[in-house]
Amino acid sequence: MALKEGLNSEVATIFRSAWTERDGTVVPADDSIKLGNDAVKLDATVLYADMADSTRMVKASSEQFAAELYKAFLHCAAKIIKAHDGTITAYDGDRIMGVYLGDSKNTRAVKTALKINWAVKNIIKPAQDRQYGEGKGHQLRHVVGVDTSALLVARTGVRGANDLVWVGRAANFAAKLAALPDAYPTYITRGVYSVMNEACRTTEGKSMWEAVSWSEFDRSTIYRSTWWWPLS
Repeated sequence: MALKEGLNSEVATIFRSAWTERDGTVVPADDSIKLGNDAVKLDATVLYADMADSTRMVKASSEQFAAELYKAFLHCAAKIIKAHDGTITAYDGDRIMGVYLGDSKNTRAVKTALKINWAVKNIIKPAQDRQYGEGKGHQLRHVVGVDTSALLVARTGVRGANDLVWVGRAANFAAKLAALPDAYPTYITRGVYSVMNEACRTTEGKSMWEAVSWSEFDRSTIYRSTWWWPLS
């Protein structure tokens, strides 16, 4: 079958086929969802952690140094996500996606974000300074975005080259929040802020968050923070 004819046939099948959907309680594995119109529905919180200004870093640094920063950041983020019972669902260049399920999913995701901020400042930077000299080379900055919503998880691609796609507001908004200015390392939506534990909102009577209007999305209220949560 010619390429054009095959694509016409497959796309038509995608649009006309009925969906098979089921509620999920765990993050689905790749092989638990079929390539057709098959999906799992989840109520989940999504975290995106993204290195800021990595394009300039790659242009200005050696390939080996850039790779070291990538590896250090993604390793710390991944370990912290897993420590808070998050599931790593994707690595995409210089960013990582984590999904949290369960009653405390928002609190666990926010603690993860604040601990990543601590690790960047107190683990990665000191190690870089010890190896290369204080303040030498690209100084790592990052942003973490967190949102919560219903999600539809489907499988996309072709046989032998496919992956899960996460469809819903939380996946989209978390990624968009992670692209906001890195003067604030953590951004969360109102939906996350309103249900997370009070310990993630204030410390010693001081609010850890500033409410701002997100002009890109109907001027909805989001919260940003420069605070961190120390690792023990």
